[in-house]
Amino acid sequence: MTLATPILHTARLRLRPFTDSDADSLFALHSSTYVMRYWDSPPWNDRARAERFIAKCRKMADEGSGARVAIDRVSDGAFVGWCGLTGWNPDYRSASLGYCLDDAMWGHSYGTEAAHAVLQWAFDTLDLNRVQAETDTRNVASAGVLEKIGFVREGTLREDCVVNGEVSDSWVFGLIRREWQPSAVPVSTR
Repeated sequence: MTLATPILHTARLRLRPFTDSDADSLFALHSSTYVMRYWDSPPWNDRARAERFIAKCRKMADEGSGARVAIDRVSDGAFVGWCGLTGWNPDYRSASLGYCLDDAMWGHSYGTEAAHAVLQWAFDTLDLNRVQAETDTRNVASAGVLEKIGFVREGTLREDCVVNGEVSDSWVFGLIRREWQPSAVPVSTR
């Protein structure tokens, strides 16, 4: 079952399928030790990882297991990062939300705006009942994004990651359809 990767528009952002030309921006994002400091994997050190990531995004869509979109700023076309859903299970009507933004784009609510648009699409199109997300317990900014869009912290995964010898915990967040607050500003799809 194929899942068409959406093209979504918000007031300030365009969310679209990845193209091969995104590899350099994606590699710059995921090779940043600062951006990746709270991730469950080390920063990339090989540009081919970006190409494999893009291929995996296409494969996910082809298999119908998820959709990841690149995020561009409308005003100047700048690459902001990415957002997406993985692990879509139509039987359980559930999926997991993830996102990663360039640190120059932090503090402008782009993550909140993009995640909200993806969730709006997912609840409307995929008929989800539950979306889950996880974040490192030290990443309060990411936890704040999730809480702004209605996620509830449900628990802590103790010592669930060891990256470069550093052990960390993760918070688990959940958003249930009946608690979802759609935007007053419609998200357009094309």
